[in-house]
Amino acid sequence: MLCAISGEAPEVPVASRKSGNVFEKRLIEAYIAEHGTDPVNGEELSIEDLVELKTARVVRPRPPTMTSIPSLLSAFQNEWDALALETYTLKQQLAQTRQELSTALYQHDAAVRVIARVVKERDEARDALSKITISAGSGASNGDAMQVDGASLPDALVEKIDETHLRDRLSSTRRKRPVPEDWATEENIQSFESTLTTDPVAPGSRTLALNQAGDMALLGGEEGSATLYSLPQKAVTGTLDLEKGIATDGLWWNDRQVVATSTGAVKVFEDVKEIAQLGSHAGAATAVSLHPCGDLLASTGVDKSYMLYDLSTMKVVSHIFTETELTCGEFHPDGHLFAAGGRNGEIKVFDVKTGQNVANFDAEGPVQAFSFSENGTWFAVATKGETSVQIWDIRKSKINQIDVGTSVNDLKWDYTARFLAAAGSGSVAVLQYTKASKSWSEPIRKAVSANALHWGVNAKSLVLLESSGSLNVLSSF
Repeated sequence: MLCAISGEAPEVPVASRKSGNVFEKRLIEAYIAEHGTDPVNGEELSIEDLVELKTARVVRPRPPTMTSIPSLLSAFQNEWDALALETYTLKQQLAQTRQELSTALYQHDAAVRVIARVVKERDEARDALSKITISAGSGASNGDAMQVDGASLPDALVEKIDETHLRDRLSSTRRKRPVPEDWATEENIQSFESTLTTDPVAPGSRTLALNQAGDMALLGGEEGSATLYSLPQKAVTGTLDLEKGIATDGLWWNDRQVVATSTGAVKVFEDVKEIAQLGSHAGAATAVSLHPCGDLLASTGVDKSYMLYDLSTMKVVSHIFTETELTCGEFHPDGHLFAAGGRNGEIKVFDVKTGQNVANFDAEGPVQAFSFSENGTWFAVATKGETSVQIWDIRKSKINQIDVGTSVNDLKWDYTARFLAAAGSGSVAVLQYTKASKSWSEPIRKAVSANALHWGVNAKSLVLLESSGSLNVLSSF
């Protein structure tokens, strides 16, 4: 007879009523005290379930001390018994772990296949949705009546876009406009110094927008709110309730505020009260842009789409899907194009009236910031983590790359298209284009870490949103 645990002949053999196996009594009692089961078949086992087997009695000597060879042998025997018991337990645990791992790997593989199928079905549904029109009944409340149209805008909005274009003669007169007499000069910008620094107003925010008068700032804030800050009063004048969302972008629509949120909603506020929710992306909304006519708004989202809203009715009028997550977007100054930057590094240009993709540019990196110049021919691009600013000519698809020495978070052109401000994690710089020499220079650079910036009135100041959430105003004394 051999012990089922140690594999040796037992000195005090006992048999299990549950499995019928023979064990060394001290080993099986120790195993039962720790696990309470039969080590062979795993059934519950107690001391009472052990049957002692009769063998020829061997007279054991007196308990030895550790000063003799027999005592050492006895100690070694006890150590060996403990090691045999532990080894047996480890073998059981290893077998059980292997079985559990095999099951987990099978379940993981099945989950991956299910997710791949669901993603494919989602993309097919989005593609189908972009080709149909869904209209709600006329009695729907604000935000319920939605038209999703991947082809074209309603005739009334198309006429308004054309009327704005023809009335202002944007495309024919833009490049010939003289620089306003009271506009900032290179000397003004070179003399910029910090004239106002606030305490942290919006920690962690990347959202900054100034109203037309340049005296009110719209800032992001903590989760569930956005902040209105008065620069003349140097104080917070209101808080916008975004529920559970975080402000990802914002702009001023006359005296109203439009905020894109991390929940996908685009909200309109007036006097700190929400007056409309225009629509909702399936994921975070990343940017909003106002059309030159003032009655059309666009928003981009991580759901690979952009939406157009009629602000006169507060309804969605078009929903266009693309192949990549959109990180930013802006209307062309002429109003007939809309450009959106993607996480795949591609900049897609769409016809606003038809929704057709008319041009593509490769920025070779996730697009962090995008800005059209007022002359209508250039646009500036910053890609995530890169220290250079890309300046494209939309007519010739030519590109200039200007290194500003820090990863760029935000870009803004001034009205004259002579100055381009870039906010970065290590500094803020202004780039200047000289038409006579057709060259770029850098009139000023300040060691200020900023997430966003905005030109003040007549480009005579720069309002910075620092990484700490503080506002910093650079201007001439």
